Amino acid sequence: MSSIEEHQYGTPEANLHRGELQVALVGVSCLAHDAGLAVLRDGRIVFASHSERYSRKKNDPLLNGALVDDALRYADEIEGIVYYEHPLLKRLRQVSARNWSAALSVSPKRYLERFPALRGKPVHFVSHHKSHAAGAYFTSPFTDAAVVVVDAIGEWDTLTVWHARDRRLRKVRSVRYPHSLGLFYSALTQRAGLKPNEEEYILMGMAGYGTPRHRELLETELLDRREPPDFALKRGLHRGLGPRWHPELTHAPDLASSAQAVLESFLTRLFRWVARTVPSRNLVYTGGVALNCLFNGRLAGMGLFDDIWIPPNPGDAGSAAGALAAHTREFLPWEGPYLGHDIRRDSDPARIVDALLGGTVAGLANGRAEYGPRALGNRSLLADPRDPAAKDRVNAIKKRQRYRPFAPVVLAEYADKLFEMPVAEAPYMQYVVACREPGTYPAVCHVDGTSRVQTLRRDQNPLLHEVISRFHQRTGCPMLLNTSLNIRGRPLVNTWQDAQDFARKYQVPVF
Repeated sequence: MSSIEEHQYGTPEANLHRGELQVALVGVSCLAHDAGLAVLRDGRIVFASHSERYSRKKNDPLLNGALVDDALRYADEIEGIVYYEHPLLKRLRQVSARNWSAALSVSPKRYLERFPALRGKPVHFVSHHKSHAAGAYFTSPFTDAAVVVVDAIGEWDTLTVWHARDRRLRKVRSVRYPHSLGLFYSALTQRAGLKPNEEEYILMGMAGYGTPRHRELLETELLDRREPPDFALKRGLHRGLGPRWHPELTHAPDLASSAQAVLESFLTRLFRWVARTVPSRNLVYTGGVALNCLFNGRLAGMGLFDDIWIPPNPGDAGSAAGALAAHTREFLPWEGPYLGHDIRRDSDPARIVDALLGGTVAGLANGRAEYGPRALGNRSLLADPRDPAAKDRVNAIKKRQRYRPFAPVVLAEYADKLFEMPVAEAPYMQYVVACREPGTYPAVCHVDGTSRVQTLRRDQNPLLHEVISRFHQRTGCPMLLNTSLNIRGRPLVNTWQDAQDFARKYQVPVF
């Protein structure tokens, strides 16, 4: 088998000289959390990835030199840089919050000068929520849509509603700092003993083990009762909720369930308002809160919209590409999330299936890495979803809490037969739905009988499709357990050397 040598970032395709100068725009999001970089050339996003994959530091807020080197193999010349927010507006907000260390930190323009390839290039700035909104709208299949952005905070905005039509984004409503649904959920993540701005997805999974017995307490003490689209907090939550806040609340799953209930109640009413107010039956939904796939499944089932687009990377790292869309105001053909570092190898699907049928947890590291927080087949751990012991086995390998659920990747034509699908396809694991036979597939069903489904067509990932098809032929089961090729607290495997190190350290074969 052949592979690109370690640290030789880029691909043979990227390094080919095509006979004419390849000029590109670079989009950047950094200096907050989960830095990202994207390259736009000839009207297409030709590269996009996360800094953490190169530095090996989870949610790394800083750009990494190896990331820049890898990205710039996809262009001969940079004509400009687009940054994902307005620094001056952000500093004004930081000053208002008396966050002096952040307000006095290095400016993004000066910071980018540290990278020789970016030095001296013109830098354009677009607003944080415009980056989110444009990145989702201009990669969607719609020309007309309601666009909703919900996150922790941008410069000042924390929630925005837009009407997008014919390449124009018109803001309809906004909620501003310090009032933030995202900060509320992050504060409860911290109060439950998890890491805010990183482990909100764990709080979401934990909710299935609790009951929302504290919902009224949260709403009474933390929220100023207002009807959506307005949202207001009674106290600032930017620095979280300390352990002195109701120390008697010691059962984390009940806190998680209560936080999830409050979030879902507000979002349900918000989207009903959006459906009444914005004259479009198409919805584009993005921002960090759009990663809450438990609510997303319920949103899709509400029937408020004819079609929904949630990009695979709705958080801040995704705004590297979003900044480019906001700057150019052109539709960017969405060809899939496989935009990062390329591992070129010849993987044998038959060998992978043999390993899975032998009860082995198998890694798959091949092709271009996923742009987004979820492994979608190119940096994945796979297992038999019918095996009752598989969930504990994979959690042990990944050093995760035993209660954490795993997702199934299912051949698209079988998805509705196995799950109660509210959407035709879910290629990016964005919806939690009920499994029709949870007892048959215990490794991919949560305690409440739900699953975060990834549907798969052959054109989306031919290698993974071939693996599942062969598994299906031999077992009658058209899906596999699919989780990220990493351990808890560490980024996804990026290079083939990373994959080999993972295989050696954790005794998992990687194909």
